[in-house]
Order: sequence, then C-alpha cells, then structure tokens
Amino acid sequence: MEHIEGAIDFNPREITEDEREYASNSYLMSLFALFIGLPLPIFNLLATVIFYLGKRKSTSFVRWHCTQALISQFSIFFFNTAAFWWTIAIILHKKEVSDSYISYIILIFILNGIEIISTIYTSIQTRKGIHVRWFLFSDITDNLLKK
Repeated sequence: MEHIEGAIDFNPREITEDEREYASNSYLMSLFALFIGLPLPIFNLLATVIFYLGKRKSTSFVRWHCTQALISQFSIFFFNTAAFWWTIAIILHKKEVSDSYISYIILIFILNGIEIISTIYTSIQTRKGIHVRWFLFSDITDNLLKK
C-alpha cells in the first residue's frame, strides 16, 4: 500500500507491542463474531462496535485501525443483512429461488471471502506494526480522524 498525500501515516518503530496487539485484535473481533453468530450479520458489527468503543480513547494507531475495521464491517453489514432477510423471505413464504437471488448470494460469498482474507492479512501485518490501508475505507478513516 503506497503513501497517499494527506493520509495519516505511522512510524513502525514508534508503535508499542500493546498498540500492535490492540490494532490487530480490532480486525479479529469481526472474525470471532462471524463464526459464533454466522447467520446473523449484526453480530459482526456489534463485536466491532464494542471493541471500537473500548479503544476509541487509545493511541492514534489503535484508534485508526479500530475505525477502519468498524467502517469495513458497517459497509458489509448492509449486504449481509439484505442476503439474510431475502433468504428468510424465501424460506418463510416458500418462494422459488430466482436467478437474481443466486447471483446475489454468490456476490455475498465473494465479498465476504475478500473481507475475511483482507481481515486476516491486515491483522497479521498490523500485529507486526505495519500500517495497512484498505482501498476506500482508509480515506474515510483518515477524514474521520483528522484533527
């Protein structure tokens, strides 16, 4: 990930071991929630929100990564919620599964797969003290955390 003009950047030598761990855990919270409450998308978002609220007064590195994790979970929450309720409607109303539904579910699996892989990668890199910026989400995070 390259440096973007005006972006918040961190020096890896100045980041403590605790900061690395907390920043890394901010991404892992959504994965733990995913496997515990798999069908309900709200669990991922709630876990990330709770962790964010607990660390929002932490150092800038931890706060930045908690915010980026929260924004990513918030965005995927809407996609997952639509898939969840569409599936429930098909089950409860015994509707026929359409091509649109199958296409959407495939899209959801792809998006969630990308998000899971990105989350694991970012968690590992952040644990090493490497500042990882996600496309689009990092710019939003920078704008939210500007002083």
